[in-house]
Amino acid sequence: MSVKDIFDSLSYGPAPESAAPALDWIAAHGGRFGHWIDGRFTAAGDTFVTRNPATGGLLAEVTQGAAADVAAAVAAARRAQAKWGRTPGHERARVLYALGRLVQKHARLFAVMEVLDTGKPIREARDADIPLVARHFGYHAGLAQLVADELPGMAPVGVCAAVVPWNFPLLMLAWKVAPALAAGNAVVLKPAEWTPLSALLFAELSREAGVPKGVLNVVTGDGETGAALVAHPDVAKVAFTGSTATGRAIRTATAGTGKGLTLELGGKGPFIVFEDADLDSAVEGLVEGIWFNGGQVCCAGSRLLVQEGVAGDFLARLKRRMARLRVGDPLDKCIDIGALADPAHLARVNAMVAATQGEVFRPDTPIPPGCFCAPMLVTGLSPADPLMQEEVFGPVLAATTFRTHTEAVEIANNTRYGLAASVWTENVNMAHEVAGRLRAGVVWVNAANLFDAAAGFGGVRESGFGREGGWEGLRAWLRPAGRPRPLRAIAPVAPPAAPMVEGIDRTAKLYIGGKQARPDSGLSRAVWSRQGRLLGHVGLGTRKDIRNAVESARAAAPGWARASAWNRAQVIYYLAENLSARAGEFAARLQDLTGRPGGAEVEAAIQRLFACAAWADKWEGAVKPVPLRGMVAALREPQGVIGMICPDEAPLLGLVSLLAPAMAVGNACVLVPSRAYPLAATDFYQLLDTSDVPGGVANIVTGDAAELARTLAGHRDVDAVWAFAGAEVSALVERESVANLKRTWVDHGQAVDWAAGGVRPFLEAATDTKTLWLPAGM
Repeated sequence: MSVKDIFDSLSYGPAPESAAPALDWIAAHGGRFGHWIDGRFTAAGDTFVTRNPATGGLLAEVTQGAAADVAAAVAAARRAQAKWGRTPGHERARVLYALGRLVQKHARLFAVMEVLDTGKPIREARDADIPLVARHFGYHAGLAQLVADELPGMAPVGVCAAVVPWNFPLLMLAWKVAPALAAGNAVVLKPAEWTPLSALLFAELSREAGVPKGVLNVVTGDGETGAALVAHPDVAKVAFTGSTATGRAIRTATAGTGKGLTLELGGKGPFIVFEDADLDSAVEGLVEGIWFNGGQVCCAGSRLLVQEGVAGDFLARLKRRMARLRVGDPLDKCIDIGALADPAHLARVNAMVAATQGEVFRPDTPIPPGCFCAPMLVTGLSPADPLMQEEVFGPVLAATTFRTHTEAVEIANNTRYGLAASVWTENVNMAHEVAGRLRAGVVWVNAANLFDAAAGFGGVRESGFGREGGWEGLRAWLRPAGRPRPLRAIAPVAPPAAPMVEGIDRTAKLYIGGKQARPDSGLSRAVWSRQGRLLGHVGLGTRKDIRNAVESARAAAPGWARASAWNRAQVIYYLAENLSARAGEFAARLQDLTGRPGGAEVEAAIQRLFACAAWADKWEGAVKPVPLRGMVAALREPQGVIGMICPDEAPLLGLVSLLAPAMAVGNACVLVPSRAYPLAATDFYQLLDTSDVPGGVANIVTGDAAELARTLAGHRDVDAVWAFAGAEVSALVERESVANLKRTWVDHGQAVDWAAGGVRPFLEAATDTKTLWLPAGM
C-alpha cells in the first residue's frame, strides 16, 4: 500500500509493542515462580500455568499457595510490621515515593506485563493503569508524611490481607498496598490466579525502593489460597476487590472475628443520556465507559439509559462508532479492544448474551480466533431483564429508554448495586439534581471512568463498603491507639423474692412512626430496681415490630435527609433542651435502674446532643485536588436507615451517642434499647414526641437484643446496623448482614468509654462519601 493509498483510506497500520522486556524477565526466572515471602522468592512448589489470553501461549508456571505458604507469609509480615509501624512517617514516605518512581522508571516493562497477563490493549495499560499506579504511591507517600499530625491517636491495624482481581492486577495492588504501607501496616497480597505476574514483578522491584523484608509479601494461588489467607487468625484486616459472590463469602468468613473489612465489589453502572446532551461526546464517553478494558470493569457504564426524544439518533450514532472499533492483538497500539482474560470468562459472557430476549447488534468487525469478543449492543430490554440487572463483565451494553428525569433515576436505582454512574446533560441544574438522587458511590458528569488517588472510590449497596483513595480511604487501614478493654456483660435485674409494687401499673410501649405501639407478641416483662422495686413493664418486640419500624424509618428518611442541616440541628438542640428540663427525673430513673447516681450520665447526654447539633451543619465534604480541569467533590451522604443495638453500660448516654449523630446527618433509625435497662429509652421517646422529631426518624423497639438484631441485620431495607451489645451479637450482626452486604459497626466484645471522646467516629459511620466528578471545558 502506498502512502497515497493510506491517506485516501485512512486505514490503520499495525504498531506492535515488543513483548521482549516482559518475556526476558520471565525467562530470567526460568519461567517458574515461587511466592514472595520475607523479601525473597521461595522455591517453586506445585504449580499452575498462566497463559497469554490473546494467544493462548504459556507465560509461566506459578506456585499454588497452600496453608503453610500463607502461614509463612503472615508470620513474616507479623515480624516486620511492629518495626515498620514504629518507623517515622517521613521514612515510610520516602519508601512509598521510591516505589512510585520505580513504577515510572519501569513503566514499559509493567505495561507489557499487564498486557500479556490480562489481554488488555497496550494503550490502556500504558496510558491509564501504570500512571495511576505511580500516582497512588506518590499520593500515599504524602499521606504517610502527614498521618501522625492529621490523624493523632490512630495506629496501624497490623497484618493486612489484600485479595485483588484479574482485570487491573497492578492498579488494584497499588490501591491496597499504598495506603496499607503508608499507615504502617504489613501486607500479604493474593493476586488473581489468572494474572499473578505483575504482582511478583512489583514485589521483586520493591527491594530497590527500600521496602523492608516481610513488609510486602505475595502468595499466589486460587480461591482456596485466598480463603486460607482471609481466615488466618493473625490477619487484622482484609481488603478485597472482586465479585459480589466472593465478597459475601469473605463477609461470612470474617464475621465475629474482629477483623477489619473493606469490599469493592460488582456494579451495573447506569450511563444516562438526556436529550440536551452533546450526543457525539456522549458516544465517545460511552465507548470509554463500556468498552474500556473490554468491559471487564466493575464501574463500567453497562446500562445505557437514553431519553426517548433522541434515542433513535443516539443509537444510530453509537452503532456507527461501534463499527469503527478495532478488536485484535492487545500489543498493537491501534487496537481498541483486546482479549478477554480467560476462555472460561469468554464462554460466560457469550452464554449470558445468548440467553437474552433482546435484540443484539454486533458490528461487522473482524474478530481474531481465540479469547476475543465483539462489542455488543442489546436493545428492547425491560429494566428487569438479566442483562439490565446482572454484571456481565464484558463488552456488552444493555440499553433502554426513559421519558423524564424522575423515571431515569428510578430505572438507574433499580439494581442491587451502587458503584458508579455517568450523567450526560448540558443543563447544570439537571446534572446536580440527578447526581444527588443516584444511589452510587461515584458519579461522573459528562465523563466516564475518571480516577485519581486523591478521590475516594467505592460503592454502596451490594457494590461493597469502604473507599479506596483519599483520606477517607486511609482511615480504613488505621485503628484507635491503645489496648481495648473487654466488655463486661450486664444482665437484667432478676425478679426479687419479695417484690415491692407501688403506684399505678405502667407498661411502656414501643415507639414506631412517631406513635406508641403495643408489641405484636402481646408479651411484656417486668423491670426491677436493685432494691426489688417494680419500675414498670416493657413490651417484647418481634420481627413484625421491626418490620413496621423499618417501614416507618424508610418512609421518613428521604424527607429528613432533604431537610436543611440547620433544621436538623434545631431539632437536636430542642431534644437537649427538653432533656435538660427533665434532668432530675432522668437521673432518678437511671439510679433506680442501675443502682448508681445518674446525674453525670444525663449531663453527658445533654452535652452529646449539643455536640451533634453543632456538627449537623458543619459535617462538610471536600473539594479534591485531582489533576483535572474542573471540580471533584467528596460529598457526605447519609446511610439511610440504620438499625442500632444500644449498650447496657450507658443506657441513656449510649442511646443518645448512637441516635443523635445519625439524625444530625440525615438518617432515620430503628433502636433496640439496653436489654438490662430499657426504661431509659422508653422515657426518652417522650422527649422525641415534644421536640419536633418527625415521625419515623427515630423508632424504638424493646425486647431481646439478639433476636431483634438478627432481624435488623437480615432486613434488606436496612442500610446499616450498629451493635454495641457484646461479642455474640456482634458476630450475629456481621453474619446476618451478608444478605445485602449492609454496613456494620460493632463492638466485638470490647468496652466503649461512652463519656469520653467526640462524635466524629459516629458521624463517619453515619455517612458515606459520594465522589462527584464535574469536568470543565468546551
